[in-house]
This record gives sequence, structure tokens and C-alpha cells, in this order.
Amino acid sequence: MPTREIQSKEWVRFFDSFSNRHRGWLVTLEIMDPEIGDQTKARDLPLEGITTELNERGPDNIEIVVGSQPDRQVSETIVNPKEVWIKSSDEGADEVLEIKGEKETVLIRFRSAILPELVDGL
Repeated sequence: MPTREIQSKEWVRFFDSFSNRHRGWLVTLEIMDPEIGDQTKARDLPLEGITTELNERGPDNIEIVVGSQPDRQVSETIVNPKEVWIKSSDEGADEVLEIKGEKETVLIRFRSAILPELVDGL
């Protein structure tokens, strides 16, 4: 399972493309935080998108939004992200996106790993 780091200078373009390719895919959003422990924040909700806000003053932010219905929408903001990793299957399908922040690590796990070009009608 190949894993590669996404360099910070590529984040805006990467997350725009990643969000477009995977919008609507069912994901589980996990937070690993040494202060509050590991927790699942959302399970099997559609990915709405991931955005990057690069600030000249103050910390950068990455925001993840899952859930297409307002009453079931969940968001997570990673303040001052340090690293972004994507883990793919041997066939090249995205399986897990990992974002490391100052304190926490956020994992976005796909319910089914499949190449985007093989998904019919999405």
C-alpha cells in the first residue's frame, strides 16, 4: 500500500482535486488527540469537501466537511497543519487521508477504496 506525503505548497490544488474526485463518497472521520483520546467524529457520511486556508498572518487551516444534510453535517478544522499523507491501495485507489496538526491527527477513511474512474454515475 503506497503512502506519499503531500507537500504544503501543493495543499490547495491537492484538496481541490481530491474533493472534486471524492465528493459524495462515504467516509469515516477519526480524530486522534493525546489530550482527549481517539474518537470517531463521523461514520459513513458523504464527503462534502476539504479546503485549505493559507494565512499570511496567523496559522493555516484545513477544514473537512462531511454529511450532505444540514442536521447530519460534521466539520473538523485542523489549525496549523504540519503534514498531509495519502495512503493508496496497490491498485492506486485512495484509502486513507491523514492530516497531522499541532496536537491532533485526523484520518479520513473511505468505506470502499476504488479508483474514481471506475465509479459509474458519480
